[in-house]
Amino acid sequence: MNMKSYYDVLQFLKRFGTFIYTGDSQSDLEMMMAELKELHDNGLIMKEDYLKAILILRAELRDK
Repeated sequence: MNMKSYYDVLQFLKRFGTFIYTGDSQSDLEMMMAELKELHDNGLIMKEDYLKAILILRAELRDK
């Protein structure tokens, strides 16, 4: 998948039935990263998608 933004990562996770919203953006980002790691570790997403999504989320976390 061609992910370029935080919104794209949200849409990517929705494909797996993952909806994360706690009201705290930092917690949301950390939970999204954990979910992506779990999906990758279980072989459900490709390494390229995992790495791209993690980079996008780390950039978002850094900007918060």
